[in-house]
Amino acid sequence: MWDFSVTKALAVMVRTTPFIIFRMVVYFGITAALVIVTGTGAGLGYGVGLFGDADFQATSTFWGGAAGFGLTAGVIFFFRDYILYLVKAGHVAVMVELLDGKQVPGGQGQIAYAKTVVTERFGQSSALFALDQLIKGVVNVITGLVQGLMSILPIPGLDRVMGAVRAYLRLAVGLVDEVILAHAIRTRSENAWEAAHDGLVLYAQNARPMLVNAAWLTLFTWVLAVLVFLVMLAPAAAVVWLMPGESTAGMFVFAVVFAWAAKAALIEPFALACMLQVFFKVTEGQVPNAEWRGRLTQASGKFRTLGEKAVGWRPGGAADTRDAG
Repeated sequence: MWDFSVTKALAVMVRTTPFIIFRMVVYFGITAALVIVTGTGAGLGYGVGLFGDADFQATSTFWGGAAGFGLTAGVIFFFRDYILYLVKAGHVAVMVELLDGKQVPGGQGQIAYAKTVVTERFGQSSALFALDQLIKGVVNVITGLVQGLMSILPIPGLDRVMGAVRAYLRLAVGLVDEVILAHAIRTRSENAWEAAHDGLVLYAQNARPMLVNAAWLTLFTWVLAVLVFLVMLAPAAAVVWLMPGESTAGMFVFAVVFAWAAKAALIEPFALACMLQVFFKVTEGQVPNAEWRGRLTQASGKFRTLGEKAVGWRPGGAADTRDAG
């Protein structure tokens, strides 16, 4: 039914406990910042609203909270490449070593070790972010190129709901960019652009089993995320109750933010450990297929850009991060 072991994925999570804790600190710290700044903004808006009637007070409270939420979200967006560099890529590096049966340090040494590996493979955070953006663009093209999607999940009448299935599969490729980064780390290639280029071809020629497994994992992770959301409604309601004014929408938003933090810190690492198992298994002993390389070159400008960067790479040279958007 699927090509991964839940037991092995959980074992990897246990072995990477320092990174799980690190992720929890980062993502729940982001959540706390959103709550605090949003609450501060709502409080300021409430104070301004005291100079007007009840409707003005409600409006100023809402916009104060929205401004605080937007400000924090903007800061997080600005630092997204550092989050990728320090948290996600580092965790991927350690998972790769463990799945290959190698030893990694424990405690804080594990995080330092992972940072060294990521720096050796990808250089600065801006280069890794540029590479990741190119990979995401190509993955979306691959998903569109794969023909016969109806045969992936043999459900009667699936052709009549193909639009919903395509949307579902677009969600299912959410972790593939990290899988390709894992391939770049695993091959020990100094040229990360070339390794990612080859990894994308390998993913394309094995797209069907990858998408089947990704679909199952997407189902698992989103069911868990919904359950977490329902559990988080109570603390979200408590946070909203402490803020000035009344807002059912605020409770919903905070519950979503709490659930996102839990998903990013705990659920996604499990799904990633499973996806890495699948990719390593289905690509074992394979070489990139020239036919798929040609298809991707014709269909994706980002794939061509990635190839150009791979060809133009020089040992010790500064990475070119242009044209990655």
